[in-house]
Amino acid sequence: MTPRARLLTALGRGMPDRLPATTHHLMPSFLRAAGLSERAFFDRYDLDAIHWTTPLVATGASLPDPHSDGGPESWSHVSGAWRVERTDVSDATFRTVRYRIVTPRGTLSTVLQDDGRTVWVAERLLKRKTDLDLVAEYAPVPACDVRAVESARIAIGYRGIVRGAIPGFPLYGQPGCWQDAAVLFGIQELILETYEDPAWVQALLTVLRDRKLSFVRSTAGAPFDLLELGGGDASSTVISPRIFERFVAPFDEPLIAAAHAAGQRVVYHTCGGMMPLLDQIAGMAPDAMETFTPKAMGGDARLGEAKARVGSRVCMIGGFDQFHFFTGCTPADTRRAVRNAFEQAGGGGGFILAPSDHFFEAEDALIRAFADEARACVYPDQEAAPDPAA
Repeated sequence: MTPRARLLTALGRGMPDRLPATTHHLMPSFLRAAGLSERAFFDRYDLDAIHWTTPLVATGASLPDPHSDGGPESWSHVSGAWRVERTDVSDATFRTVRYRIVTPRGTLSTVLQDDGRTVWVAERLLKRKTDLDLVAEYAPVPACDVRAVESARIAIGYRGIVRGAIPGFPLYGQPGCWQDAAVLFGIQELILETYEDPAWVQALLTVLRDRKLSFVRSTAGAPFDLLELGGGDASSTVISPRIFERFVAPFDEPLIAAAHAAGQRVVYHTCGGMMPLLDQIAGMAPDAMETFTPKAMGGDARLGEAKARVGSRVCMIGGFDQFHFFTGCTPADTRRAVRNAFEQAGGGGGFILAPSDHFFEAEDALIRAFADEARACVYPDQEAAPDPAA
């Protein structure tokens, strides 16, 4: 099979020729250190390639990105009613940027920090509950640039798939409604408000859901192969099944339904604990679930049990402990970890092996062992999913 056909077969819960093997997002800092482009990484190790992109239609001017080499800043399109001002802040340890968002009825602010490897929020955008009113009235709503996705699809060809994400909030956000709310307001504060003021939490989630629904509907005709939803703050190591039932599923499930109506597949991302939530997540009807983080990395994944519970309903993606088996072990150890994942979750297909989230360091010999052993995990001959690029 071509890598594209292999990945699409697994996403359709089918049985490919062998175990598909890929990665979660490749960190720019890792690629820079290795001297590789995204595509060169997959070619070097003969892994099944993914091209990540979520191009947006510009709704006004856009800011230069302080965290890249002069490219446009993610989701930072602005307008007269949503003017973004950026100021570099002196900090002895991290690159620090303050953003002020000026609207006709008030100003919001947030601070991002960057250690050269990753970016995080140091000051939340929503500091008062009334700040939500400004977001609801003035924040620009993202729309998909269908032509740019078409170009990405042509560029990847048979080599792999195109994966996007439902956009997080500008200037920093993540795909799921609950996850985006946690970024904007703070996860501890958000959890407390589910008890103190659940109506406000639902109002916040409704605003975020409606923005994301608009984007999802705009993807009709865009040849994504997979769209990401969810986030680690919706995992069972952060929230309870009750909170998931009341404040996560009712807002993310409509996005999945809308994506299907637009012709898209969805992977639901939960880096962290998943086992108490497996049936709730699968019940939202995503096409795939990830990341099945092992216990040794702070998750709780039991791949064999997960396969038995939800493997007939979703494709499973992830399951590999990149912290312990991409550094500090022997190639034989890495090969055993790959084989163990295949034996637990690979039966019948519908499983894509991948690290259970980002990685910042990895040894060349261990990535090669990961890829080589996956190629050795073969299935009986099966009919592939249609591959228009083959």
